[in-house]
Amino acid sequence: MLTRRLIYSMGVSLDGFIAGSEGEIDWSAPDEELHRFHNQQARETGVHLYGRRLYEAMTYWETAEQNASARAYELEFARIWRDTPKIVFSKSLAQVQGNATLATGDPAEEVAKLKGRAGKDLAVGGAALASSLMKEGLIDEYRLFVSPVLLGTGRPYFPALDRRIELQLLETRTFASRVVYLRYRAQ
Repeated sequence: MLTRRLIYSMGVSLDGFIAGSEGEIDWSAPDEELHRFHNQQARETGVHLYGRRLYEAMTYWETAEQNASARAYELEFARIWRDTPKIVFSKSLAQVQGNATLATGDPAEEVAKLKGRAGKDLAVGGAALASSLMKEGLIDEYRLFVSPVLLGTGRPYFPALDRRIELQLLETRTFASRVVYLRYRAQ
């Protein structure tokens, strides 16, 4: 039986941050071309795994249709996101909404079980959760959307590691917005 892959995919500044020092992510807003690429990747995802902070930010997609200025490709993403099961790892949340389940146990144990089950790939979002899974050697692919901006400080994409992780480049693509997509497999 093939195991599911665990994919860590986020926008990142050229100097390696997913958010600025105040949590700002305005520099990473996708244009239509990039959004449609994200939509396709989201269609291929079986379960989204979130930490509390990113889950709370993503709940916007539960009610995106209420935004009169939402574009068709954004509404498409909202539908995909709502239909995809989500597991939220949090010790502070009491409940989650929509197609989401709250998990309060050890993320590494839960993710290892999920990877062993049949189904579409898993996607992890949120630096803290991804960092803990990275340190346990559970991430199979890294998908970085590198924006042409230097933040200088902020929340890093990669944590400090006590060992090297060798990577194999699988794919690159440059979008009209000058965002560069890099897809690596952990070896």
